[in-house]
Amino acid sequence: MAPFAPGTTVVRRDVFRGRVWSAQALRVVNDDPEALVAACRPGAQSLAPAAWIATQVSGQSTGRMRALDDLASGDWRLGRWTWQDTVLLLWNPPATYFSVNAFYAPDGDHRLDHWYVNFQRPLRRTGLGFDTFDLLLDLVVSPDLSRWTWKDEDEYAQGRRLGVVDDTDHAAVEAARDQVLAMVKSADGPFAPAAGWHRWTSSASWPTALLPAASAIP
Repeated sequence: MAPFAPGTTVVRRDVFRGRVWSAQALRVVNDDPEALVAACRPGAQSLAPAAWIATQVSGQSTGRMRALDDLASGDWRLGRWTWQDTVLLLWNPPATYFSVNAFYAPDGDHRLDHWYVNFQRPLRRTGLGFDTFDLLLDLVVSPDLSRWTWKDEDEYAQGRRLGVVDDTDHAAVEAARDQVLAMVKSADGPFAPAAGWHRWTSSASWPTALLPAASAIP
């Protein structure tokens, strides 16, 4: 499949057992054999499980486990969600079980707030963009790479118990953990100063990333 041109709107979908679990509109920054790099600003459209949206509205974390139960049972519905508060830049290399995400303040200076590594199935390109599946575990890294913490390990353990994360995915995530920590410690990939991610700013000329018609997403 041909690379996506910079500025193109693509849709990242999380797909579980053949069904869309979430969909996010992104704007392509660069697409080459090393990685697909995409971004979004506040206002970008997405679809998310209704139980997850409820946790964002209420601020109560209990709904996250309820959303996980819905995922395991195959009983969920999607609702509209709008990206808020931060600018997001994603680095999605092919054939890896993770992506590297940088979160910036939405003002003109785009101060890098933190790095966020999302463990996920390798991306599969589609006509809309790409499909993957979030494997629940995350790593949060400080802007200067001096500190990191694992996030959502309880959800990951529950996902293992429910069969959402199978043995094959688990083995791949364990290997990806070591790969990611090596990248952080050596300041490699997007973490490298020469990569320029600390100085990156989004283009104000790009329109808001919008989802296509709902009928095109499932």
